[in-house]
Amino acid sequence: MKNFFLVLAIFAFGAVTFASAEQIPASGAEATTSAFQKYKDVSTIGVKVPTVVEVPFSEDFANRFNFAVLDTEANIFQPYYFIEKRSVARTPISVVVNGGASVGSNMLDGDTNTFTEFTLPESEQGQTQLILTSAKPITMSSITLFLEQYVALPTSIEIRVRTESGEKIVLARSRMNNSMVVFPKTTSSEWTIALTYGQPLRITELVLREEGADSVASRSLRFLAQPKHNYRVYFDADRSVQMRVGEAGNLSSNTDVLVIRASQSQINDGYVIADTDGDSIPDIRDNCVSASNMDQVDENANGRGDVCDDFDKDGVVNSTDNCPNEPNLNQADIDGDKIGDICDKEESRVTEKYTWLPWAGMGFAGLVLLVLFTITARSMMTKKVDDGGENLG
Repeated sequence: MKNFFLVLAIFAFGAVTFASAEQIPASGAEATTSAFQKYKDVSTIGVKVPTVVEVPFSEDFANRFNFAVLDTEANIFQPYYFIEKRSVARTPISVVVNGGASVGSNMLDGDTNTFTEFTLPESEQGQTQLILTSAKPITMSSITLFLEQYVALPTSIEIRVRTESGEKIVLARSRMNNSMVVFPKTTSSEWTIALTYGQPLRITELVLREEGADSVASRSLRFLAQPKHNYRVYFDADRSVQMRVGEAGNLSSNTDVLVIRASQSQINDGYVIADTDGDSIPDIRDNCVSASNMDQVDENANGRGDVCDDFDKDGVVNSTDNCPNEPNLNQADIDGDKIGDICDKEESRVTEKYTWLPWAGMGFAGLVLLVLFTITARSMMTKKVDDGGENLG
């Protein structure tokens, strides 16, 4: 089969869905831009009327093609249009997923908004295999996994290839500490990527670095610039970002587009690596992304932190289970001491500790009522006798 040629690829983000433009507080802008690792400053001093400007981008993006274009005068995010053109001689590759995943093709569709999801077993680490095949042998030296936001990296990866002499290990099973995995240049038409994972796993894209592929790419970003306004373009985000932008004009039109130079890329000092639960462990390395566990304790070594594990298999995770070692789906807790009744060895209420006490209390109350009734009855009889004696006189 002949190589296919990807002549033109265009990615447009932010210019599809619009909301009314509003000025946002500085804290709101910082919360959005903190997801980005780099930025470029763009000056449009020479623009006399609102003009679509195009900023060339030559950088490789480590995670996803997400941007934030901030008007630094108005403190408003702008709609944008990202264009990537490439002429590539690339070998077609297909992927088959073993291990109960959904659509495997989502990992090779060039769209970071789609993903393949892998189910996580109840009591052990998840395992899956991605089998990549091509019509002819290809040579690769690295693979990068793009992950959906709030998702941890797989705990381990192993790569094998099939050769004429049989299977060959290219990368022995090793812990994943980065989304990019590098290995010696290897040529094959069938690659097997074995992954283990202790957290729910969603892969948006598999980026395969094919050696020898003829690739010439141009990337650029367009937005509508206002006269005497300056802009800061944030890029290289480690997670998807939602931001409020205004209505966009036809940014895809090539008419009246001014190509300008941006400043050199800068490191974003405000970048904060994704940490959903705020426990100082980045999501990509956190064995429990949704619950704080700085100690990362994993007693049963299943790749899932104890706080988000479910030891007793009652459907309630340990961090919220009032009795994590005994099944109690109803979470009954009569005395309200946050210890489930099923494992509360000594209930805190006196009436629960001494079960006879309520009966004794009711008996005492009945006795008091009886005494009061007797006293009242005698008092009434005495009064009647006294009243009768007075009448006879």
